[in-house]
Amino acid sequence: MGDEATAATGRVLDVRVDLTADPEYGPEAGERAARQLRSELSELDVESVRVPVGGAAPDGAKGADALTIGAVVVALSASGGVFTSLVETVRDWLGRSAARHRVSLTIDGDTIDLEHATTEERRALVEAYVRRHTED
Repeated sequence: MGDEATAATGRVLDVRVDLTADPEYGPEAGERAARQLRSELSELDVESVRVPVGGAAPDGAKGADALTIGAVVVALSASGGVFTSLVETVRDWLGRSAARHRVSLTIDGDTIDLEHATTEERRALVEAYVRRHTED
């Protein structure tokens, strides 16, 4: 998605994606998980996927732990269904993992935490979150 598409929509949405690796994972395995998620996100039709530099850590973060290491900011067009694709990619990634990772998505201070929920609860949460950020 290039400048032309962004100009047409007039709005780019920044979504912060925070990964907390399963506590039973070691640091190297957690970093591998974070790289895998970043790779999958960068394959989407987004403006950019970048690691935040020098930004404030999210609430609950304690230094350079798995949460900070796994943080990325995804810039995407506010229209065209890209946000829904992002959420679905994260949800699918979590579903494929045997580990108990936690992923949080934050837009303008509104956070959804994909962790301790059944598949059905997670689906309902995601659908409500997507509706909040795609309806005009």
